[in-house]
Amino acid sequence: MMDRGAPPSRQAAAARVAICIATYRRPAMLAQLLRALGQLTFRKAPVPRLRVIVIGNDSEGSAQGPVERAARVARWPLWYAIEPARGISHARNRGVAAGQDCDFVVFIDDDEVPRRNWLDELLFVRMNHDADVVAGPVLPRFEALPPTWIERGRYFERPRYRTGHRLSVAGAGNALVRTSLLASQAGPFETQFALSGGEDTHLFMRLHQAGARMVWADEAVVDERVPRTRMTWRWLLQRAFRGGNTFTLCELDLRPSVGVRWRRASKGAARVAQGVAGLLTVAPARGMSGLVDASVRVCLGLGMLTGLLGYRSQGYRRVHGA
Repeated sequence: MMDRGAPPSRQAAAARVAICIATYRRPAMLAQLLRALGQLTFRKAPVPRLRVIVIGNDSEGSAQGPVERAARVARWPLWYAIEPARGISHARNRGVAAGQDCDFVVFIDDDEVPRRNWLDELLFVRMNHDADVVAGPVLPRFEALPPTWIERGRYFERPRYRTGHRLSVAGAGNALVRTSLLASQAGPFETQFALSGGEDTHLFMRLHQAGARMVWADEAVVDERVPRTRMTWRWLLQRAFRGGNTFTLCELDLRPSVGVRWRRASKGAARVAQGVAGLLTVAPARGMSGLVDASVRVCLGLGMLTGLLGYRSQGYRRVHGA
């Protein structure tokens, strides 16, 4: 049985919470995020003893200006450091280390903006479900009007669940984690995924295997800025390839068996076959959205198959957004 710490009634008094932000050359987006954190409200859960931790992964210090300006009017203590080792895993690990004396660590990305009740909902659901991990929705906020085919294809929408739904995996774009669990995990984010992404998938898979209680909080919403550079068919295909690739690498690292390899190979080949069939039949009738739908399936499958061969995508080498 996993130790979940003190009962909710004792923890509710004044939970120590660290909001960890890993950022890389997005000063404008970071500034908007920091302003939004100053507007958080608490109506359901007791107001936590909150600390905001910003880890700049840019050795030139592009995050320093926004942090210094935010610190002048900050509602919560604000801590900033530079992590020179390049990659999202290194930056996230530095943030976790800075918040290790807190009860919970909350992850949010630098291109996201939380709703005012975001953290209140995460803490409330955690308390009600005695959860170790709580994750919430990430909704797209387009910086410009997206093409019709993107709206029709709903490519930026992610699955949502009822509050309390049990999860087997989560993402670090919107998640609260019991800090003691992170201390028990190496890293806790694996550095082999530093430039590929998937470090959060790998961590939450490990936590689930260790028996962590992971639940969904559907009202704990953050909005993710979608810049023009992501509103292209090329980016969507790259994302599909990267997703299939990193998930396969995570799965193989944690469950390296012949059976897992065979199932993933079968699924990858099936996705490619479905995509090719769609390109030949459905896509011509549906136009651009049909073409992208089918191509996404092909790229997802190819990502899985190349992951089986040991190839690793490098999706974090390019920055999207300001």
